[in-house]
This record gives sequence, structure tokens and C-alpha cells, in this order.
Amino acid sequence: MLYPFKFTPQLFHKIWGGHTIEKWYNHVPADYENVGESWVMSDVEKYPTEVCNGSHAGDTLQDLLEVYLDELVGGKVYEQFGTHFPLLLKFIDATDDLSIQVHPDDEYALDNEHSLGKTEMWYVLPSAPEAAVYLGWNQEMNASLIHAAIAGGTLANYLKEYPVKAGDVAYIPSGTVHAMRRNTIVAEIQENSDITYRLYDYNRVGNDGRMRPLKLDKALEVMDFAPTKEATVEHHEASMNKVDSLKQTPYFTANLLSLDKAVQRDYAPLDSFVAYMCVEGSATIETLDAEVEENKAVEIRQGEAVLIPAVLNDIVLTPNDSCKLIEVYLDLK
Repeated sequence: MLYPFKFTPQLFHKIWGGHTIEKWYNHVPADYENVGESWVMSDVEKYPTEVCNGSHAGDTLQDLLEVYLDELVGGKVYEQFGTHFPLLLKFIDATDDLSIQVHPDDEYALDNEHSLGKTEMWYVLPSAPEAAVYLGWNQEMNASLIHAAIAGGTLANYLKEYPVKAGDVAYIPSGTVHAMRRNTIVAEIQENSDITYRLYDYNRVGNDGRMRPLKLDKALEVMDFAPTKEATVEHHEASMNKVDSLKQTPYFTANLLSLDKAVQRDYAPLDSFVAYMCVEGSATIETLDAEVEENKAVEIRQGEAVLIPAVLNDIVLTPNDSCKLIEVYLDLK
């Protein structure tokens, strides 16, 4: 039986993590000093999220896909990705600077990592005034200059820095060198990939007492050396009870819904699943499709995600007072 699926987030201890997003959950492991990431919809092999409502409770995304195929994700999506869910949705809480890193594109990742590449988007949540991100180079770079800057601890001097605030959207195409700066909290939408090539990590020591590994050789193979020319951070003011476009890409479409009353969404024109991430408040998500008999409604709270199968078209979103939801789907041509 297909119905709106809610998932139990996977929480990850990170040495750079903080104490903000962990307050959203009641299942934080006792030995976690801080929580850096919450994966709220994942089909990554080692870290799948599990359904926590209805008759499919305990099933993973992979389990659902193997049973429902295109009914779950849509015909075009299934044709392209098969039984591999195409996206990974997460929240990130960075109290300290993240490593300077880059991700490969699909072609390189499939040839070298047997994985999708990683193009991603950050939607900035309320953060400290000094929140910022590095996105791309501020000048033309080359391998020799990068090696010298890493050795001298000055690599960040060559990155373009953007101060960010709540409502900002940062788009990071594969090949773009980037990093999240300290005291920044985001919702992340990305291709289903866990491939990261670190260039520099501030000489930090991991939980095992060793320097965290870098992958400079692969990073140099996939990165763009040219300076960033176009603005990659845009601010979005929410329009109450309307759909605001955040980003349209070949990999995902993301919209923002800021609600203080019930809104109905008709997904009949789509040939795709729809995922919701709750970034503020809470809401009830109800399907009006007649064939659904169980779990027609599910509540979503800040830090949670719900998946609407592709065969369910008529959805009503009812906020509990008010809420903000990021709506994500694929628009394959």
C-alpha cells in the first residue's frame, strides 16, 4: 500500500558539529558530543533511512523501490535511476569550519567510484551573524598554486567567501571547490552520493586520533580551476501560502512553501515523487487520493522529511500555526 512515507532521521556525530539540530530529535545517541548532520531521506547503502509510519515501518527506501518501482518514483525517474533513489536530503549544523572540498560529476563518479556525482544546494536556516560559505575561487588557480597554499595553510585566501543569512540559497555544482564556515546551519539537497574529496582540513585530528585523510589527487582531477564569475548565493523572501522557486536544476527542483493556512497541491502533471523537508514549525500532510486507505495523513516537524509517491497527486498541507517546507522533485525532460 502506497501512502505518504515519513522517515526516521539518521544522526551523525561530527567533530565540527553543534548542538542546534540535535534539539529537534529525541533519539540522539548518549555518547554523541555534538550532531553535525541529520540524514532525513537517504538511500546511501551504508546509511539508509527507514520508514517510521504505517504498514511499511522499518522498511528502507531500497525496500520500497524494489516493491513499487515507478509507482514510487515516477516513470521517467525509474527509467533513469532504476532502484536507486536519486537524492539525499539532510540538515547540517556546522559549529566549526568544514573541510575545503570538491565533489565529482556523474561521469567521473560512475567511472571511478561506481556512484552518482554530487551537485548540491544549501538552504540557509537561522544561523549566527558571522555565518558564511566558501564557493569557488577568487582567481585563476593551478595545481602548483594549490599545493603551495595547502602547505602554507593559506588555501582559504583563494576562495570566494559569501556571508549568508536565513533564506539564502547556495548552489554548488560538481567541480566547485567549497566549504561551509562555522556557525552555519543549512538544509541540503543533493544527488544521492557520499563522495567527497577533501583538499584541506585545517590539520584537524579525527576521532581516531589521526589526521583526517585528504584526497587531493582526485580533487585536482575533478575541480574547476577558473574563478567564480556568477553569483552562486541568492536570497529568497518567502511569499505566504504561495510556492517560491528556490532552484531548478537537471538534478532536482526545489521550492519553498511558507504556510499559515491549508494549501492544496496537485502533482498530476509531474512524473516524479515529491519530498518535503520541514525547516520550520510543523504541518499535517494529507493525501486526497481515493485509493489510499491507510495513513492518509502524517505530521511533519522541523528536521523531518516525508516522501509522496508519484502515484499520489492530490495533497493538502495544513500548518500547525505556521511552517516552512522545502518541496523537492525531479523534472526530467
